[in-house]
Amino acid sequence: MMKKKLAFVMAMALSAGLVLPGCTSGTGTTSSTGSTTSGDASSAGSTSSSGTQVSTVTGGKEGGTSLTFTTGGDQGTYYGFGGVLAQKVGEATSTKITAITSGGSQANVEALDLGDAQLGFVQTDVGAYGYEGTRLFEEYGAIDNYSTVANLYMEQVQIVTLDPNIKSVADLAGKNVSVGAAGSGVYYNAVDILGAYGLDVETDINPTYQDFGNSVESLQDGKIDAAFVVAGAPTTAVTSLATTKDVYLVSLDQEHIDALMAESPYYSADTISKDVYDTPEDVTTVAVGAVVIARDDVSNEDVYNFMFGVFENIDSITAAHAKGAELNLEFAASYGAVPYHPGAAEYYAEKGIEVPTK
Repeated sequence: MMKKKLAFVMAMALSAGLVLPGCTSGTGTTSSTGSTTSGDASSAGSTSSSGTQVSTVTGGKEGGTSLTFTTGGDQGTYYGFGGVLAQKVGEATSTKITAITSGGSQANVEALDLGDAQLGFVQTDVGAYGYEGTRLFEEYGAIDNYSTVANLYMEQVQIVTLDPNIKSVADLAGKNVSVGAAGSGVYYNAVDILGAYGLDVETDINPTYQDFGNSVESLQDGKIDAAFVVAGAPTTAVTSLATTKDVYLVSLDQEHIDALMAESPYYSADTISKDVYDTPEDVTTVAVGAVVIARDDVSNEDVYNFMFGVFENIDSITAAHAKGAELNLEFAASYGAVPYHPGAAEYYAEKGIEVPTK
């Protein structure tokens, strides 16, 4: 009954999502779908938004189909970057991808389980929760019908405030704080980080449960004092806020970072440069990875084509979105919580990298 109810909710959410067709390009690029071997490739011209000419490498495998790719909210990095990736794969290979908005990592895992999507973004920690049936998925249960495609970039935990007197996580005690949408991956990131400082998310702060966009609006309106945002920096919602207000990010100190990483090894130490949001100084924080996952029954050809379209076109993708600069094949192969899809493993193998599969 629970999964049937979730299936209805997901179907409604997916039908409402804003669509970015992967097969549509405003660059004038002609895609090539005639390659018969995985190694075949050619290039076509592509113009970035700045007018710079960047070529698109085309090729991959024949027999690609059309896939739905769940990303995240329309003010988050998942959505913006996911649309760029979908378009590039459609230009470069026989696989066509439609990127749509979604409720984020947990919703994406459940959408794959229910067959409402074939690809999805997920935080590294949430991917582990789903596969193991823990935390976010304790009630839903473990899900084992998805595999890893690639770990793409780091998502920083950003504790955003307009109050310069909030300088430490400890200063959040008694404050009105958005901790992400109820039951989201962001919520558990907030639980982990507040817990490392001895704060309980339900009793030591006044929590509100809002997504990125609503959190920013509440900050702007003075309804909350701070908000947890977990996404690749710069994040659209925070950037928009920084155009009208002086934005501050709360740093974590090294002692608490070390304790957090010892307890939860899926976190990594990270730094957000002061130039990102024009903050007074660099911000020390932690991050999780942004991983693309696929249903196990997605064809090897389609998953291979995703890998080909993305990693043969890093320069072209970077011209369209800053996160492209973080794409790295060795990092893509670094996720250990969920085995890799065989279609992805084939591409990695051609590059001399071995990844675990089921």
